[in-house]
Amino acid sequence: MSTFRPRRVLVTGGAGFIGSAFVRRALARFDGLDRLVVLDALTYAGHEVNLAEVADDARFRFVRGDICDHPLVARLFAEDDYDTVFHLAAESHVDRSIDAADAFVRTNVAGTFTLLDVARRAWGPDAAASRRFVHVSTDEVYGALGPEGEFTEDSPLCPTSPYAASKAASDLFVGSFYKTHGLPAVITNTCNNYGPRQLPEKLLPLMIVHAAEGRPLPVYGEGKQVREWIHADDHADGLCLAAERGVPGERYNFGSGDESSNLELVTRVADLVDAALGRPEGTARAQITFVEDRKAHDFRYAVDCSKAKEQLGFLASRALADELPRTVAWYLANEDWRRAVATDEHARFQRAHYAGRGGQGGRP
Repeated sequence: MSTFRPRRVLVTGGAGFIGSAFVRRALARFDGLDRLVVLDALTYAGHEVNLAEVADDARFRFVRGDICDHPLVARLFAEDDYDTVFHLAAESHVDRSIDAADAFVRTNVAGTFTLLDVARRAWGPDAAASRRFVHVSTDEVYGALGPEGEFTEDSPLCPTSPYAASKAASDLFVGSFYKTHGLPAVITNTCNNYGPRQLPEKLLPLMIVHAAEGRPLPVYGEGKQVREWIHADDHADGLCLAAERGVPGERYNFGSGDESSNLELVTRVADLVDAALGRPEGTARAQITFVEDRKAHDFRYAVDCSKAKEQLGFLASRALADELPRTVAWYLANEDWRRAVATDEHARFQRAHYAGRGGQGGRP
């Protein structure tokens, strides 16, 4: 199997949760890496503190900017002649997309187009052997599953939420640039991610913080919706493999096989927080509050990763049973980080949205 070796890399959205996990992994993994540039607009979900561990690496550079800014993106390509793009920048919270979808169309669709257009013009028509564009997407583009089965890479795109629709549109744009222009692009679709540095409006960190502070743990409907969970570091390993071994024009699913209903997961978090804080068993469970269900709430997501295993050598090595206690411990121990990412915008959204409902997202 031939291996592509990234040397000059652009990472969009690298100051976010999954983006920063990937940056740390890429700097440690890629032999011969000369330069890694992070382009991030630092919206409410992106924070330079997430990149503090790599800030002094001579190969690393941070640029604050918008992926929709065509002149900026073109200038960056001209300056560093990237051979690899990892596109993680996205608006990703389902609840926010239901409230107002315009930012999702702008960033996820128009922003993706801008990157594709600049890469196509910079790389030319014969880039397959020397360039890679790795587009990071979600299992939500496939729609919803019943109690059985898994999405494969051949599953039709059938998004439900405006967020999922915007990501499906970006997937289609990436595929069209491969088919029309020969852009050497690979599409990846992942299940819900978890781990340190996830903004505390997403399900797991939200529940950890609320449980610790004695606040309600809002669960949509009856909490029966089922999600598959992958640790962000396993996902980062998969993205590295997608660049190194992925075939341009192909799509790869990344998952773990770890499924849980929302209520089961929240209950596990509640018990872990009680144990960590030395509180009586059941203290945090009593904080669980069932709230009005999300509009058009998909019942279940799960992905078949056999293609990624066979073609890329991907295997998620971090089990939810092992990593969930470590994740809880990290958030409880890192109050300084929580304060650093608690923007005024985030606080306003929390007050307006979670007063009577709950956040169930698990995206980048």
